[in-house]
Amino acid sequence: MSTYRIRRAGESRSFPVAHPFLDLATTDGAGIVLVGKEAGAAYGALMAVDDAAFVAIELGVECLGVHAGEAADERRNNVVGFARFRLGSAEPSRLVELVRQPWTREEAVAAARAAFEAADLVVAVCNDFPGRIVDRLVRPYYNAVLRRHDEKLASAEEIDKTLCLGLGYPEGPLALLERTGLAAHYEVTQALYLSLGDAAYAPARRAQIAHQRAMAG
Repeated sequence: MSTYRIRRAGESRSFPVAHPFLDLATTDGAGIVLVGKEAGAAYGALMAVDDAAFVAIELGVECLGVHAGEAADERRNNVVGFARFRLGSAEPSRLVELVRQPWTREEAVAAARAAFEAADLVVAVCNDFPGRIVDRLVRPYYNAVLRRHDEKLASAEEIDKTLCLGLGYPEGPLALLERTGLAAHYEVTQALYLSLGDAAYAPARRAQIAHQRAMAG
């Protein structure tokens, strides 16, 4: 089992409440896990991390390179990024997207993977791109469904029912976004749109309105 110690740096989207992964940490673990929305800043303040088995930085939508660097004199080959997939206000899923850079040591990736899997989490390893795997694939789909609803293709109930029965989804995408927060969908898609410049990520009208209402209180 891969041992690790945890440094907290603000509120965590991946681990907002108690979890076995947090309980399994030790004070002298071989790896370092930076948890919280300020994890990237906390990484910059770390000293003597080259000997750590791995250093894992919790990410939002941003690239790992924002915090770990990409220039030759900044690179550390034991650093990875991570995030448990979480849709809006829903509970985080078991999926951990583990981010590596081209120069990340295989041993560091394996040690980080083992640490998460020991806590019954499921790990998918990906390269360093904004939004990683799930958000890159699912957000254009959610935007498309929202736009078809705006175009009055069918009612929200009929669209959700069709997708549930036709594709076997347990919950329709419109109901899912309403339940977990359209404003949260806006935040992710807007960040991806700004990073990638792809119109498929531009927030749909309903998400924009939800964001504006949230900002207005």
